Amino acid sequence: MMQEMTEFYRELVQHAKGLMSGQAHRIANAANLSALIFNRLERVNWAGLYFLEGDTLIVGPFQGQPACVRIEMGQGVCGTAVATRTTQRIADVHAFEGHIACDPVSRSELVVPLVLHDQIIGVLDIDSPEIDRFTRQDQTGIEALARVYVDSLGGTTSTN
Repeated sequence: MMQEMTEFYRELVQHAKGLMSGQAHRIANAANLSALIFNRLERVNWAGLYFLEGDTLIVGPFQGQPACVRIEMGQGVCGTAVATRTTQRIADVHAFEGHIACDPVSRSELVVPLVLHDQIIGVLDIDSPEIDRFTRQDQTGIEALARVYVDSLGGTTSTN
């Protein structure tokens, strides 16, 4: 299973690189990345990006149910990822203090900060209706996809 997941994410990263190759538009690449993740990753009900404007995350391209439009830095899982500059892999969002329930069906969440030239520009956010859906391998794979996205914008990347 572990080898299968490693291969799955290797292929997904290659697909993402192909989609974003030669394209530096943040919205176009975010749209394709969210569609790729939503359609290829099993047992997810939301995949998308939020972009940081001042101290507020603003919803960007996504797949899934309508989402919260604004999330303040430090609020919810996404705002915590920005404030701490670390990936948040939350097994049960209802047990996460300050969780913002944009979709009450979501039970677990994986949020990766997007860092361009040492500045956080947003987050890649994925939700699942299953408790404890995301593994360490999922985190590593999604962090790799986040790096592909940031690299497509013309920058050196870091996800932590």
